[in-house]
Amino acid sequence: MMNHRVAARLFGTFFIITFLAYGTGSGLIDSVLNVPDVLANVYAHKTQIIVGAILMAVVHTFTNIGLASIMLPIVKPYNKALAYGYFSAAIAATTILVVGATFLLMFLPLSDAFVKAGSVMTPALGAISAILKMGGVYSYQIGMAIWGLGGLALCTLFYISRLIPRFITWWGFVGYLVFFTGTILELFGYPVGMLLSLPGGLFEIVLSFWLIFKGFSARAVVPKTA
Repeated sequence: MMNHRVAARLFGTFFIITFLAYGTGSGLIDSVLNVPDVLANVYAHKTQIIVGAILMAVVHTFTNIGLASIMLPIVKPYNKALAYGYFSAAIAATTILVVGATFLLMFLPLSDAFVKAGSVMTPALGAISAILKMGGVYSYQIGMAIWGLGGLALCTLFYISRLIPRFITWWGFVGYLVFFTGTILELFGYPVGMLLSLPGGLFEIVLSFWLIFKGFSARAVVPKTA
């Protein structure tokens, strides 16, 4: 098994990269899509869409599954069901987020069709554009809802193991619960997800830097089984 000190640093580093990759990628794509003449703007900014999709669907996928893989052997001795639940949630959430990024990437061939049609937004192109955009939104919210559930499982493991200080663990519980609630409300049409994601997002940043610079707690409970 990987040395716990090295594992903590890698987990924290991967968490930060994951956070930045998806946030930067979605920001790049949103800046292109959130305009009235969306297909013309996509056609003019294809490279930006591709870079954003790579960050969201490739870099984020590698680091997100990587950090869950790093944590699995560390927390599994404390509770296998919760450990595999967290790992499964990370894989499921990441897969759904890749689907969402693919929806957004499909704006590229749609913009080509728009230009071939004489840069006229036909009803069909408008409908497809709206479907792709909402597909990305729904994929994000569902993926984040699953990620929130996985985060609650991870925090439960942290509580059992005392691998990190209890005040950070409780922060994580509250943050992920609020975050999960926000994703569900977004699915029902209540635009509160961004606000309710703040506690969970700040927890992930604090946890990342804590593990990079402090590592796992020396007061951690010794698991009964390996």
